[in-house]
Amino acid sequence: MLDAILMSLTLSQQIDTAAAAVESRVIATRRDIHQHPELGNRETRTSKLVADRLRELKIEVRTPVAHTGVVGILKGGKPGGAVALRADMDALPVVEQVDVPFKSTVRTTYNGQEVGVMHACGHDAHVAILLGVAEVLAGMREQLPGTIVFLFQPAEEGAPEGEEGGAELMVKEGALDNPKVGAVFGLHVTSRFPVGEIAYRPGSMMAAVDSFVIKVHGRQTHGAYPWLGVDPIVVASQIVLGLQTIPSRQLDSSLAPSIVTVGAIHGGVRNNIIPDEVEMIGTIRSLDAKMREEIHSRIKRTAEEIAKSGGATADVAITTGYPITYNDPALTERMAPVLSRVAAGNAQVVNAVLGAEDFSFYQQKVPGLFFWVGTRPKNQTAEEAASNHSPKFFVDESGLLLGVRALANLAVEYLSGAR
Repeated sequence: MLDAILMSLTLSQQIDTAAAAVESRVIATRRDIHQHPELGNRETRTSKLVADRLRELKIEVRTPVAHTGVVGILKGGKPGGAVALRADMDALPVVEQVDVPFKSTVRTTYNGQEVGVMHACGHDAHVAILLGVAEVLAGMREQLPGTIVFLFQPAEEGAPEGEEGGAELMVKEGALDNPKVGAVFGLHVTSRFPVGEIAYRPGSMMAAVDSFVIKVHGRQTHGAYPWLGVDPIVVASQIVLGLQTIPSRQLDSSLAPSIVTVGAIHGGVRNNIIPDEVEMIGTIRSLDAKMREEIHSRIKRTAEEIAKSGGATADVAITTGYPITYNDPALTERMAPVLSRVAAGNAQVVNAVLGAEDFSFYQQKVPGLFFWVGTRPKNQTAEEAASNHSPKFFVDESGLLLGVRALANLAVEYLSGAR
């Protein structure tokens, strides 16, 4: 009887009806994964859960990809193109402080240190949502015009030291090939927006992220006689201040915001010894590709010249990280009505943010659209709600259904227009 009713509906109506039917399973899956979090490149239990569920749905499974990643391939009953949908699986080294029955008590070793583990960024919700999408679309496969590739990706938060991982490795190992996908869609739950809202932005939506190490070399001497040496601590302090003038005074901030942050300074062993060396580490965030290159060169020049002026020297090493999360403008414009429809008009264009996402590696290969799904309880303000990466981060599970409907509708809409 249900099959007959579904067949009389449009594809969008079928998706919404089927999504409502799987909502309780999506929530149960999310709670299971939340209670058993795993760090990047170590998502073995999560990976098995995903692969087993996809096989139950008679979806082709490829694993392992990028260590613990899973790729599912659902071939529709009608000819057409291919589209990819992505969910990230890894948790964070955070001790959970949310009082829920399925609270994580997991502990493990991270970079040689014992840590708690928590899904403090909502990746458990992402996996549960995408498994819900897989179930919805597998149930209507004969009507699908093309192929849907499900990307369950490890290590979005970064691979362990000395390992490759994440979206970059997924792409490298062919996750977007065979079949070659024409577009990729992804989402992220957030406490910045309440349940029922979707937020997105065409073009640069999230920042490129790079890291730097600056070593300032002075000359060690007694703290009472600084003129007999070169003080790298004072020079490093001047460099910190100089770096702040790069985004605030040297770049066109009306074009795009950027940030240069020094996160740690290490130097010296006691109060009366001026050391030989100081090391600084920090992060760079940028939303414009040309500006990104400019910041790199200006950091090097600023550190080296300030050091030189104080009689010291500075070695600057910059490591590139995730690219800019860039929503293809044409694809975004085409899909904006879908987001608006599934969110009942509560889809909004928002400002870019200086957080980063490795979804950007997929977008470098094919056009992509990444968007936020609100999971903040409606009785909380954004200021009251704990942010992603907080030990108190909380997901209102009533917001997961919108994620399922959004991804499933985007995939079908894209394939319907790609024929």
